[in-house]
Amino acid sequence: MKILIPLGTRPEIVKLAPVIVTLAARGHQVTTLATGQHYDANLTDTFFDELGVQPNIRWELPTDESERVGTILTRAMDVIRTERPDLVLVLGDTYTVPLFCLAARRFQTPVAHLEAGLRSFNETSIEETNRKIAAATARLHFAPTTLAAQFLINEGVASERIRVVGNPVIDVLVGKGLHRRDVDERHGVLFTAHRPTNVDDPERLRDLVEIIRRLGEEVGTVVFPVHPRTKTRLVSADLWTELSTANVRLLDPLPYEDMLNELATCRLVVTDSGGLQEEAAFFGVPAIVLRRSTPRWEGISEGLAALSGVNVERVMELATYFSSPEVLVRIVTAPCPYGDGTTAEQVADALEDPGVLALLPIVEPDLTQWRPT
Repeated sequence: MKILIPLGTRPEIVKLAPVIVTLAARGHQVTTLATGQHYDANLTDTFFDELGVQPNIRWELPTDESERVGTILTRAMDVIRTERPDLVLVLGDTYTVPLFCLAARRFQTPVAHLEAGLRSFNETSIEETNRKIAAATARLHFAPTTLAAQFLINEGVASERIRVVGNPVIDVLVGKGLHRRDVDERHGVLFTAHRPTNVDDPERLRDLVEIIRRLGEEVGTVVFPVHPRTKTRLVSADLWTELSTANVRLLDPLPYEDMLNELATCRLVVTDSGGLQEEAAFFGVPAIVLRRSTPRWEGISEGLAALSGVNVERVMELATYFSSPEVLVRIVTAPCPYGDGTTAEQVADALEDPGVLALLPIVEPDLTQWRPT
């Protein structure tokens, strides 16, 4: 097959890397396209280098959000028109996904969606809207878990179009030979925050600083790789110097290998990231999620993670709970609910299954004989 795979952000690069490598090894003609949605080199280029996946096509986008969205859609239509792929394979929920879904449908090109079926049930979330556009336009839905598959079925997606394949980020971790560390090898807290709803709100930003300060004082040294957006907000709010304490290590965005090492060796991760929830579950690290909902309910339901919102006392209460030896031992021995490291192979197998391929064509129905009953 001739497969076009757009890559918008760091998580898409990481998670699609093993899928790209596997599809190419199976003989498919894979074209990768870096849309430029993450335009900081620390958030894109280093990940391409580390994961051994260099894009065939690279775009640069305007900085204004509306212009970026319009540019992605315009260029997506152009590239699908000229490349004429047999399939567009997208992952996740950033702007890149729905815009390529719409462009593909314009040319009746089928779409397969990885990470299909994730639902946060947060109507204020643009990512939730993006996921639903993907669900409405994709011909094939690669769900990471049975729960995600059930959410799709509940919304009317035909079950024969859904394959539960796990999440490809687990392929990356297994492929690197990584493993869980014993509890006594772990120390401190890994903290990340980058979501606009958290860092663009002055009150929440101040609360985040207070959370970091208290974690450093009451739990252990806090390692904080600072997203460029977050650093800009902290500096402009005169909060940056408040974090420069002995118990907080402020770092630039880390290369992927370094980030995984920090995660594997911490006792607790506090984050508003989606992907870190999956990676933490793989390493058996408890996660406090600085959000009031999440599309990754498996970690919540199995007691591997908990929702806190940006609530100082709630975070500290959970930090105390997750720091207890009994809870740490339970989590470090719990199975990862997000896959077994074979997602890329399962995706490739599906795309070579005649029954699956028969589901891909987009055709106009003939309803001329329909009559009301």
